[in-house]
Amino acid sequence: GTPRSTPNTVTKMLAVTLCSVAALMPVEHALKPVVRGRSMIVAQAAAPPAALIATPPAGYDGAVAAGAKKAEMKPSKILALGVLSGVHIAFGAYLMLSVGAACPGLASSNPGLQKMILGAFGLPFGLMMTLVSGAELFTGNTALVTAAVLEGKATPAQLAKSWGLSYTGNLVGSLFMAAMVTAGGTLSSSGAAAAVAVAKTSLSFKSALVRGILCNWLVCMAVYMASFCKDLGGKMVAIWFPISAFVALGLEHSVANMFLIPLGMMNGAAVSPATFVLKNLLPVTLGNIIAGAIAVAAVFSFAYGKLGS
Repeated sequence: GTPRSTPNTVTKMLAVTLCSVAALMPVEHALKPVVRGRSMIVAQAAAPPAALIATPPAGYDGAVAAGAKKAEMKPSKILALGVLSGVHIAFGAYLMLSVGAACPGLASSNPGLQKMILGAFGLPFGLMMTLVSGAELFTGNTALVTAAVLEGKATPAQLAKSWGLSYTGNLVGSLFMAAMVTAGGTLSSSGAAAAVAVAKTSLSFKSALVRGILCNWLVCMAVYMASFCKDLGGKMVAIWFPISAFVALGLEHSVANMFLIPLGMMNGAAVSPATFVLKNLLPVTLGNIIAGAIAVAAVFSFAYGKLGS
């Protein structure tokens, strides 16, 4: 006759069947078998995968929280992390000069392609190191910490502390890297560093200011969008496109220039410290502040925060 099935056998057969069905179904509808005791099986819906990017309102709230955390940091930590960020951005600019700025033939025959290469290899990885490691970048703080102030999560005094110390740290890290790269001698024969320094300090005040606004609009959007992302891949995409764009477009970033112009000065550029500050660093910094505080922080506060309520 037909052999009788024991309860244990039936339980195992049902478990195998449920597992087989679950394997054939889409993830969002799959059933996960849970065995409790010896004879009871409960089919439990699998949890949906976590979202890898925040919605715009939630993303703004997260950016504000990040800005508030930055505002609460001890001065010594802001300064130290600012030095690190200056080093990170300098490494990116160093790579940019070594690759994209070392293509004179391409620059004359296909300038668009040369600008793409200039933007793609260098500064995006510098910002990625800063954001992933939690270092303090002045230009990003003009948006995030300002947003925290606009939402009542930080004070104007904390804003001044964050901006002032991150800016000072960025400058120290940038000058350190300019001295190190000069001592290493890897760019001394190309002349690119000196040419970049002369070109950047030949701009009018108005041109430097506007290029600073346009630049940090993109940089702060990269920082802002990267704060939405939950994984490294998402952060890399959010960083790469805006940062490569600002370089290819010929815009002006104060922290990158803290490295690029002194590096050129150390390698033969006829640029004085006063010219560096007055013809580039001052107008570019002002433009960077306008972009971060108004074009990003204030606009998104109006869209999702207190300014629009």
